Amino acid sequence: MQPIGKRWWLNVLVLVATLAPYVSCLAGDDPAATVRRTEDLIYGRKFGMALTLDLFQPAKPNGSAIVFLVNGGWLSSKDTPLMVTIRPDDYQPFLERGYTVFAVVTSSQPRFTILEQVADVHRAVRFIRSNAERFAIQADRIGITGSSSGGQLALMIAAQGGPGVADALDPVDRQSSLVQAVAVFFPPTDFLNYGGPTIDAVGLGPMEPLKVAFGPGAETEAGRPELGRAISPIYHVTSSLPPTVLIHGDADKVVPLQQAVSFAERAEAVGGSPVRVIVRAGKGHGWGDFWRSQEDLQVFADWFDTHLRK
Repeated sequence: MQPIGKRWWLNVLVLVATLAPYVSCLAGDDPAATVRRTEDLIYGRKFGMALTLDLFQPAKPNGSAIVFLVNGGWLSSKDTPLMVTIRPDDYQPFLERGYTVFAVVTSSQPRFTILEQVADVHRAVRFIRSNAERFAIQADRIGITGSSSGGQLALMIAAQGGPGVADALDPVDRQSSLVQAVAVFFPPTDFLNYGGPTIDAVGLGPMEPLKVAFGPGAETEAGRPELGRAISPIYHVTSSLPPTVLIHGDADKVVPLQQAVSFAERAEAVGGSPVRVIVRAGKGHGWGDFWRSQEDLQVFADWFDTHLRK
């Protein structure tokens, strides 16, 4: 038997160093709790830019998937400071129950608008569904979650999700962007009646610091109504709305509780799946590290169990 040479070991080290940024494991004391992470999967491209997601696969998958929107203030990044980023610990409550989690990074303001980010999420869901067999998930068991702007994007997909273009050149674009369950924190739902009737928040009021995210349509009084309807989930709700739960604080000054309540009322009016609104007394726009709130995340995980793990 020949001795193992230094060059062989060098090749091994180079291979490990090459693969490490892309596949890693998050392991606790229990080996069965190991989670496999695959980084930087490209789900689409635009303007020469790759749109990416990170895949988190539990040791014992239950066949269902959760699309976790990495987005806040319509900002999104894998790891850039001062922006909403991928935080693997946030997904642990879902992974522990066997959910495969897709941490989706969208494009960001100021370069890209809310409508363009909505398109990113449609694309991400279609990409995930088109690769269901590869990711060991069921194509008809996909949930979505997010908070604030991420919640607004999630509700847009919940309300608008539907068949792709049958004759699209890209097979991903032929897939449906439907999701089967939704769980979100304090999302804007109606920018034209923001906290009360006819209160315009299309780049105005609490949304003025984020005006750039709305794009040119927010610059004129004539453009705001059309844009507000286009980006407000409430105007796209149909009887096909999937089961949805919203958690919202009653002291939220950025996104009024009225936004969650009116969305639920609209869903009931059109005969969609019931929307459950859970009110957190005295809570503002976010409370502590809400993505690690055991009470709130249990609500979300139970919701997905009920509507995805049939």
